Amino acid sequence: MEEKSSKSEEAKRLFLSGYNCAQAVFLAFSKDLGLDDQTALKLSSAFGGGMGRLREVCGAVSGMFMVLGLKYGSADPTDQKAKAQLYARVQELANQFKAENGSIICRELLSLPPGPQDPTPQPRSAQYYKLRPCPEKVASAARLLEAYLAKQEN
Repeated sequence: MEEKSSKSEEAKRLFLSGYNCAQAVFLAFSKDLGLDDQTALKLSSAFGGGMGRLREVCGAVSGMFMVLGLKYGSADPTDQKAKAQLYARVQELANQFKAENGSIICRELLSLPPGPQDPTPQPRSAQYYKLRPCPEKVASAARLLEAYLAKQEN
């Protein structure tokens, strides 16, 4: 079993309290990066369900990438070196998540058919959580990101 981290536990708790997967991961880290909760939650709200229930890139993965952008992103559109460094970080974490979880695509993680689903989120219930691996995916993303950030600081 993978070891737990404080951010993975926080992200899982946030998901289980009703936030989507992207919000749960992003909010677990956003305070450390100087972003207030309201802004973090609104910014990440569209990325749940694999981007608005399109079932594309997993929201937990998108949450990781948003944190990388805040921490390592550049506001200079001509800084090709900074872009390349950020994209390398994104690819590294995507590869780690994929190695651990089998995919970074929401529909593949949930064994769903291709294409968007009804945009209406399903009510959160015991059955909802029983049928989905999402709490574990959120925890995985946060743990991988926390370890990555700690490694970068050392």
